[in-house]
Amino acid sequence: MEPQLEQIATDLVSRALRAGATSADVTVHEVDEFSTALRLGEIEKLKEAASKALGLRILLGVRSASSFSSDFSPASLDRLVQRTLAMARVTSEDPAAGLPDRALQGSFQGDMGIYSDDVGQLSTEERIDYARRAERAALDADPRIKNSEGAYFEASVSRRAYANSHGFVGSYRSSYCAGSVAPVAEDGGMQRDYWYSVSRRRSDLESPESVGRKAAERTLRKLGGRKMTTCQVPVIFDPETAPTIVGHIFEAVRGDAIYRSASFLTGKLNQKVANERVTVLDDGLRPGGFGTRPFDGEGVVASVMPVIEKGVLSNYLLNAYTARKLGMRTTGNASRGVSGPPSVGPKNFYLVAGPHTPEEIRRSVKTGFYVTDLIGFGVNVVTGDYSRGAAGMWIENGEFTFPVEEVTVAGNLVDMLNHVEMVGSDLEFRSAIAAPTLLISGLTVAGT
Repeated sequence: MEPQLEQIATDLVSRALRAGATSADVTVHEVDEFSTALRLGEIEKLKEAASKALGLRILLGVRSASSFSSDFSPASLDRLVQRTLAMARVTSEDPAAGLPDRALQGSFQGDMGIYSDDVGQLSTEERIDYARRAERAALDADPRIKNSEGAYFEASVSRRAYANSHGFVGSYRSSYCAGSVAPVAEDGGMQRDYWYSVSRRRSDLESPESVGRKAAERTLRKLGGRKMTTCQVPVIFDPETAPTIVGHIFEAVRGDAIYRSASFLTGKLNQKVANERVTVLDDGLRPGGFGTRPFDGEGVVASVMPVIEKGVLSNYLLNAYTARKLGMRTTGNASRGVSGPPSVGPKNFYLVAGPHTPEEIRRSVKTGFYVTDLIGFGVNVVTGDYSRGAAGMWIENGEFTFPVEEVTVAGNLVDMLNHVEMVGSDLEFRSAIAAPTLLISGLTVAGT
């Protein structure tokens, strides 16, 4: 199927050039997807769908326009070209518009571990059964688990092709599957939590029983949650919440934030922005990664890009447009849907694991807060100001003592990056942005 998508993409590029475009590129996407939601064993949602769409970008000198269609018929594509050309003619000139340099384009050759046949081979019954078994395991784990917000299973197999007028054409397949459950516990109060497993291949998913038991365990430990008086203590972010810190770093190193001077890391290249325990990579070659791909949304070959090396900011992340705005070179971080021009997106963006086990990190804390949930969006990437609602566990003498709820964790990302005291060894990739357990000192936990 990928060769057929490549042909569609190259043919549409040729149509655009014949119609008068200076240059053009096309992305084509097909996906087969499945999702189901159950609650208390009964199916509440079941979806199976196949879709296809393509996006066309046309450049007339330094004017550009983008459009998309799900109709691949010749007449529809001719209309698409004419409409996009008409839009390009009336847009403002932008000297940064354009395709990336030819020399940077290419496709990684070899198995990247992003596609597995076993995802598409799962029957509908097997997919539903995974969700049902996960929920049953959670409900059976403890009599205090009284209810469920539902269990889910989803899977997709997608095919993507890209071509441009520089002569590049490439395509790849990817697969994805995930199962989760969110039980509810009652014991003088009610609490909910969740757990999930996600992978490029079905054979690598945790068993549904393991997912259900872990979800129940996470829910039960929240029972009896207390509020805290405001204090300043070391804070541990678990592997589910630590990636949000890394996500803020990504937002701060995006090329569009940098050229707009809308990031606390603007103008900080080759300067110390974190302590030496912090190394952040953006890895497009990681086998099986959720951000792994042979080329980016503009046909630039996949690579590994250091972002912060032992505390020193070494690179911003750029697509061709933001690179030109900054007088730099693209880092292969063009992210492209079928609608609109390429944006800047992560590959596998992560904080490199450290030497400490989660238990070692916890035992090192005399009095502190272990974060398991973050709520809200109180982060200002321009200034670095950080304030988010949180819940988790209180630590005394290195041990969990009681659950904490309805508090706020506050600080500033500049200070937080310079006060990373310990980095965990438990790095696990559950999305394109990942981090292990992190201990950060000097944060304010605001409560009553």
